[in-house]
Amino acid sequence: MLTLLAELSHIFGPLNIFRYITFRAACAAATALYFVFLFGPGIIAALRIKQGKGQPIREDGPASHLLTKKGTPTMGGLMILSGLVVSTLLWANLKNPYVWIVLFVTVSFGGIGFYDDYLKVSKQSHKGFSGRMRLLLEFLIAGSACYALMLAGTDDTTKLAVPMLKGFLLNLGWFFIPFGAFVIVSAGNCVNLTDGLDGLAIVPSMIAAGTFAIFAYLVGNSIFSNYLGVNHVTGVGELTIVCSALIGAGLGFLWFNAPPAQIFMGDTGSLALGGLLGAIAVSVKQEFVLAIVGGLFVLEGASVIIQVGYFKMTGRRIFLMAPIHHHFEQKGWKEPQIVIRFWIIAFVLALIGLSTLKLR
Repeated sequence: MLTLLAELSHIFGPLNIFRYITFRAACAAATALYFVFLFGPGIIAALRIKQGKGQPIREDGPASHLLTKKGTPTMGGLMILSGLVVSTLLWANLKNPYVWIVLFVTVSFGGIGFYDDYLKVSKQSHKGFSGRMRLLLEFLIAGSACYALMLAGTDDTTKLAVPMLKGFLLNLGWFFIPFGAFVIVSAGNCVNLTDGLDGLAIVPSMIAAGTFAIFAYLVGNSIFSNYLGVNHVTGVGELTIVCSALIGAGLGFLWFNAPPAQIFMGDTGSLALGGLLGAIAVSVKQEFVLAIVGGLFVLEGASVIIQVGYFKMTGRRIFLMAPIHHHFEQKGWKEPQIVIRFWIIAFVLALIGLSTLKLR
């Protein structure tokens, strides 16, 4: 919205600064951070009153959670989403279709998560929204977003780029829609599974967002993308603003979510964050890089799939408990120990993902 001020730069020259993505990205992060700091305590207080007993804790989960996490309110994703959306609407170019497509996925996934959280809190049960219905809605939303990307982009939109293979593009045609939808839905649910310990999901999400802010800026710039040998996508540089807003809102939320957490993000936040990362990865044509940068999320999701599949086949378990962060809890690791080590892994994976920019 504030990009409109740049059109008055012929009257007052300094207003031209609103054209620069780097300036607006920094302002978006600061705005989202300030918004969550300002309204976060009120949101937490309101949710605590509304929810009473807070998020129900799974009885089949780690025993320590029944004591340390009981009564903590959930739906903290509302704090992240509100800060992110307000900041994006202020600092992004609202004429850019990629901004609206990513916001559509983010808010829609957040709405699904909100309904799931509401059912769990109101029934005081870990069983929420029907899994099949939830996946169906997610695929419909993600598929619609991918179709919108095809309309907004060029012929290269349906092409799949492979890291370390310069100039190689695989044209998926209409198969781009189910492929892109799978990436977005997988990202949403993997981040959702990661959100099991205080601060565990939000920091890797911010690290991934920071990495894709760099990718979006470079891919959206024809000079940089040509130099680096990455597929140029006109207009996606504006997604740098969305990523920066997520970082700011995430930092604000972490202030309240750091151990011991005053609030959990819930499915409201985790599904939205994963959907956002997936939508941005598809938009900038870096789907394979998402699997690297978000490798921690992939590991968490894979641990559940492996655990369930192996148990159905053999009646035995590979991990002491899934997702894998609970496995380490059962082995005696303390919660801060697990969380910080997983943060380190996420940071290293982000560096590996960024290295693909030159390994082509």
